[in-house]
Amino acid sequence: MEKRLILRGVIAGAVAGLLAFLFARVFAEPQIAAAIDYESGRDAAQGVLDKAAGLPMDMGGPDIFSRTIQANIGIGVGMVLFGTAMGALFAVAYAVCLGRTGKLRPRVLAMLVALGGFLGMYFVPFVKYPANPPSIGHPETIRDRGNLYLAMVLCSIVFLVAAVWLGKRLQARFGNWNATLLAVGAYVLAIGVVMALLPSLGELSDNVQEYGHHATETPLPLTDAKGAIVYPGFPADTLFSFRFYSVAAQLLLWAVLGLVFGPMAERLLAPGAKAAKAAKATTPTTGPEPVGAV
Repeated sequence: MEKRLILRGVIAGAVAGLLAFLFARVFAEPQIAAAIDYESGRDAAQGVLDKAAGLPMDMGGPDIFSRTIQANIGIGVGMVLFGTAMGALFAVAYAVCLGRTGKLRPRVLAMLVALGGFLGMYFVPFVKYPANPPSIGHPETIRDRGNLYLAMVLCSIVFLVAAVWLGKRLQARFGNWNATLLAVGAYVLAIGVVMALLPSLGELSDNVQEYGHHATETPLPLTDAKGAIVYPGFPADTLFSFRFYSVAAQLLLWAVLGLVFGPMAERLLAPGAKAAKAAKATTPTTGPEPVGAV
């Protein structure tokens, strides 16, 4: 049973990843292109300043893959593989929850697991460390940024599982509604403490030494030696649009994953339920014998 559920999760994840890629290709890719254009213009302005100051110019290196390949094949394959991996994890989580969540229908359980996956694995970590387009983030902080994001994802998942367990334990004493509110409150409190303890990206040691104290790594206006702005900071509209469409693409991925997986799981699990119902219907009922029976 578990293997068949995982296979269906992989199929649903691949479909979800493909649809999320198509959405991102239409809406998010123009924001990525705008961010790359900004980075190219800023690098050119920085080169002029370095030349005027007599500093060596960083020529950079050629791109290994063209923007066309990156925007189509690269992102497409990446999104499908990501969806496939999430589909397998989703199916494992679904199998663990199966039979432990009362009398929920398979489709309803699939949507609840998908909601938990979206919140725990993406949206809550996103609140602390939101996704950034190219040209935001300094190369020397890549490892620290990756470690901090993984820490947020791990804490979010662990606290989410703990909240579900807590809600089940409190259900008998406080009822479903109150137990759910208490579990959600405990999760928000715990994850809020973690968010408060983890540093913002602008306060990483490398950033503070090089750029001073800032809340984020979003590029500020580029200035010359006299303090005059020679190139603007990163466009706020581009940053907002990229993050908005990133959340929308992930929401689409997890929603499609739950919607596609649910009916497949229901068809897989239905034969057992139908057999039990049929067996109950064909079981002879015993009652008092008719009067006068010999």
